[in-house]
Formats: sequence, C-alpha cells, structure tokens
Amino acid sequence: MTYKAATLLLVLSFLLNACGMLPNASPQQVTQAPSAETSAPTNQAERPPTETPFQPAPPTPTATLPPTPEPAAWLAPYLPGALAQALALPQGLAFSAEPEGARVRLELAAQPTAEETGAEDFATWTYALAAPFYTILDGVSSAALLQRWQGQAGTELGKSPLILEQSTLAALSALWGQPAEGAVEVWPPEQLVDIANQQPGRFALLPFELLEPRWKVLQVDGISPLWKEFDPQAYPLTLHFALTGDPDLVAAVRAATTQNTPLPLLNRDPGKLTTVVLTGVTALVRATAETMRRRGITYPAKDIGPILRQADIAHVSNEIPFTKDCPTPDPNQVGLVFCSDPAYIELLQEIGTDVVELTGDHFGDWGPAAMNFTLDLYDEQGWVYYGGGRNREDARQARLLEHNGNKIAFIGCNAKGGGYATANKTNPGAVSCDFDWMHAEIARLAGEGYNVITTFQHFEYYTYKAQPNQVKDSRGMAAAGAVIVSGSQAHQPQAFEFYQGALIHYGLGNLFFDQYFMGVPTSQGFLDRHVFYNGRYISTELIGIYFVDFARPRLMTPAERKALLTSVFNASGWNP
Repeated sequence: MTYKAATLLLVLSFLLNACGMLPNASPQQVTQAPSAETSAPTNQAERPPTETPFQPAPPTPTATLPPTPEPAAWLAPYLPGALAQALALPQGLAFSAEPEGARVRLELAAQPTAEETGAEDFATWTYALAAPFYTILDGVSSAALLQRWQGQAGTELGKSPLILEQSTLAALSALWGQPAEGAVEVWPPEQLVDIANQQPGRFALLPFELLEPRWKVLQVDGISPLWKEFDPQAYPLTLHFALTGDPDLVAAVRAATTQNTPLPLLNRDPGKLTTVVLTGVTALVRATAETMRRRGITYPAKDIGPILRQADIAHVSNEIPFTKDCPTPDPNQVGLVFCSDPAYIELLQEIGTDVVELTGDHFGDWGPAAMNFTLDLYDEQGWVYYGGGRNREDARQARLLEHNGNKIAFIGCNAKGGGYATANKTNPGAVSCDFDWMHAEIARLAGEGYNVITTFQHFEYYTYKAQPNQVKDSRGMAAAGAVIVSGSQAHQPQAFEFYQGALIHYGLGNLFFDQYFMGVPTSQGFLDRHVFYNGRYISTELIGIYFVDFARPRLMTPAERKALLTSVFNASGWNP
C-alpha cells in the first residue's frame, strides 16, 4: 500500500467515527458557541449574528385589584336630583342601595336642626306655591295647602289638582305623605306654566329654581320666598336635609363635598338674589310740595318708605328739576312749568333711592342751569341717572349695575320728543327715543348677559288699557331683548303683557303726585318689585298703593287691591 492510500484510509475512518457521534450529542453541546480563538471569522463583514444568551422570562406579576369600595352612604330616594349629585364621598367609599347598614344617611331631617351629633342641616331646599301671573289670590295657609294635598276641596285652592313635576312629588310626599288620589298631577317641568295658563284655577308646587316671570308666587302663612327678609326656618315649604350617622364619617363626607361647593347646599341662596323696585311718576310740586312743606319733607314716605328701602335697587322717575330759586309751592298753580326746592331731595334720600330716571316731560322746565344743578345733586348722592343727562350722548347711555352676581342695565327715553326732550349735543335734558339705536343697544347688552330694564316717558292716557302706540313701542323694546319694559309716564295704572319673554307694564301710576282728587284711577298705583336670581329675571311682585291725600300713598286694603288687579288684568285681556 502506498503512502497516499494509507493516508486516505485514515481520513475516511476518522470522518465515519465523527458522524457516528452526532445522535448522542446533547443540546448544550450542539448550541455551544465556538471559541473565539479558533472559529471567529477574520472578515467582519462576514461575521454571523451573535446569538443572544438565554435568559429566563421574568415571573408574571399577579394582578392586584383595587379594594372594593365600602357601601357606606345611603341617599334617600326622594332627594332632589341636584342635591344627590352634589354629595361627594371620601376615597374608598361608595353609595349603598339600602339604608340598613349604611354608616351615614342623607335624608329629610325630622326638625330644622336635629340634636344628635352630625345632624345639622346639610342642605335646604325651598319650594314655592305658584299660579298664573294674573291670579288675584295673594296667599294661602299651610293648613289649606295640606288639605288640598290630602284631597279636601273647599279651600282657597279650589278643586283642581295641584300640578308639579316628579321630583317635587317625591320630596313633598316624604314631608306630607302620599297625596290623595286625584289631588295632584305630574307634568314635565317645562310644561307646567303653560298648563297653568291654559287651565284657569290651577296651582303649582315648584322648586325655587323653576320660577319664571309668568308665575305669581303666592305667600304661604304670610311668607314669600321672593322676599329679601325670607326666613327659611319659618316657611312651611322649606325642606331640611340632614347627614346623620358615624360622626367621623359625617365630617369626612362634609369635607369632601365642600371641596366642590360650600355647605349647606341650597337651591335658594340669598347671596344670589337681587330685588329692583320700579315706580311711577314723582313730581314734588303744587299740592304735593305744599303738603310736604306743612307736614314734613319725608311725610309722603310714611307708609311705603320701608318697602322702597328694602329694595337692593330703588328706582324713582323724578320729572322735576331742583333749583335754589324755586318759588314757594302753590297748590293752585295753573301753568305746567315746574321746579322743586333742593331741600325736597330729602324725600328721595328717605326712600333709599339708587337710580333716577330723567325721561320726564318737565325735566327741562327751569332751563339748563337747573338741570345741571340737579345732576350735580344726584352725583353728590352717588345715584345713577339715565334717560336724561348733561347732553344727548350722556342721556341716552344705559347705566350698568351689578349686585349679587346679577347684571342689570337701565335704559330709557322720552317717546314724545320735541320740547319735552331737550338733550342735544351740548344741552342737558331728557333724551328723545331713537328706536333703532336703542334696539341695537339693548340687543348688545342682552348679549353681554345684562338683564335690560327699559322705561318710557310715553304719552299719558287715562285708561287701564294700553293704547296702540304704547304697545308698538314697548313690544319693540321687548323684541330687542329687554326683560322688563315699564311705562313711567302714566298717572293711573295700566295693563300688562308678556311679549317674547319680557314683562311689559304699560303704566304704574303715580308715586308722589297730587292727582288723588281726580278719582279712583289716579289714586291707585303700583310698586313693581322685580326679582333676579343667579343672573336671570325670575319674578315680579305687584304692590298696590292708594293715596290718602295730595302727597302720601299707603298700601292698599285687600278690597282695594282686588279691585285694582281685576281692572288691570281685564284691561290686559286676561280673565282673573
């Protein structure tokens, strides 16, 4: 055998033995990386991908579920929706479906303030008894209201079912028990006022937040929730809700809730309420001025002064300029050129005047010097004036006020114009009506969130019924966006109208003027107390006055009030 053959046989034998080893090789042996010294390629571009060393997968974490919130707080099912939504719980607590076992409970309080720990009022909800605006009845007793709820007829509330919405039914049922069959009807809240106006004799029970101007709010036990001096503890339609139970948890729930809103929770917050009283003609001249000279300057306010002073904003339409050289008043004065002694401004101070309307026919009677002197007096008092001013631009501007978050604008003009409205580029006086400008200005102010009150010195008509030119001009102001349109010129009360959401009162009658001798209509008058809440106009109270002499009005008797309302509502096309 040659040397080359022997070498070939030896190589073949080695290869056959190596192949025979593969079936018994372990995975570790097969996958072991080659030595860097013997196997690494010298050409880096041809380097094979480096195998990632084996790493065991990390253990899968066990999911940790949050603890189930403790059902610790129970809400009575009759709670008003806004009240239930306002309650906040500390973290880790939930509401309970059942009262049993709940650590705290929010429910109707047995008394306005319970004695047990943690039972102080958590919330106070105010309701109102209301009827259509043209209703003659001014109030009822809580006993009569409860009797009607229980199905008894023959009370002041008649035989028709009381109307309300579902949440009010639930809340009052908790207070009074379930109503008798047929004693109430449930309607959607947005339909209640239309139902009442379409079906005479209907009365509604409403939460305070549902009030709007087409309702008349009736007193219950002589108390109205519209009043500034309203006492919720004495009012029968106030519901008090208490949070009771574990004192520590009660404190924690109260703290959590107050992060969003202060306590107690209220649907009638006095800090959001504003009252504005509008009045009719004031003219401190002739027999009125003479009576004041003899009996005292503040004598005319003897009976009605407190009502005007209670208003947040008291309006006076004083037609007459003050001047130092005004003659002694003459009760028998024939001419119609008027002035007032500056000392008589004390009467306007006495009634708490805030806003003076200057649209009257007689503001220019004593000339520019007297008008500017009068404006100086008003400025010294800090009173706002409008509808007249030091020139036309000043006179036509709206005056803007804000109280308790309610934005209110006053704007007015003299509809007669001519010599009655002397304001021009340089001259002071009342301003004549520029309707196009006023409509645009009203729309602008309404768009900025103001409740616009527009007042007129219009033509005087000795009728309860409004006349066509009054209607046309007043409706134009309402259509522009005014919420209240009021006639300051009338020497006797005139009709009402709701037009495009606004209340129009065509004439209030006199406030301080000497016409009572002319008959019953000129002895009658209105103080219109308008109520604003949380940025919107919600209601009007009609306060009837009656003159006892040439200077002093008093509050009407029930019979006088009924006669006035009947006459004015009939003239309005309503059937009281």
